[in-house]
Amino acid sequence: MVNDNEKQGDRSIAGMKGLESAIANGETDRVKQYLATEMLGELQKSYLIDLANTSDNPEIAKLIDETPTRP
Repeated sequence: MVNDNEKQGDRSIAGMKGLESAIANGETDRVKQYLATEMLGELQKSYLIDLANTSDNPEIAKLIDETPTRP
């Protein structure tokens, strides 16, 4: 069972890196795809919004802001 958790953790890390890359590159459609499958924590969400704003992507920042967070 530990291995399953490790695999899920690896996928989450890969997903987060892919999401960061899509935000930095201004790839709105890709960001939408990632947000449809990823559940963000408050800190992750805040960080990604800052990244989008730094990359001058207000549309992407809005998408992230509207994404539900983990309870």
